[in-house]
Amino acid sequence: MAKKSSIEKNNRRKRMTKNAAPKRERLKAIIADKTLPMEERFAATLKLAEMPRNSSATRIRLRCELSGRSRSNYRKTKLSRIAMRELGSKGMVPGLVKSSW
Repeated sequence: MAKKSSIEKNNRRKRMTKNAAPKRERLKAIIADKTLPMEERFAATLKLAEMPRNSSATRIRLRCELSGRSRSNYRKTKLSRIAMRELGSKGMVPGLVKSSW
């Protein structure tokens, strides 16, 4: 099991990203618009830089839904390889066939 603080930190990042997404998109649209004056685009760049770094979507880490493990996760199932193996051994993952010989 991962540290509770690491899991909570990632959840906080998810919430911050969700709340700040519209403002970030507006600022990025202003920055990308070449028809606007350079001063206005630069001001938007500064405002984007002032926003909290944890409100960026790239800061979110994919973690296992069961154990909170941060490494070796499958995106489709949101489970780590270890949790996937345990559930597969119990026959709880539909379509997964574990071989044993």
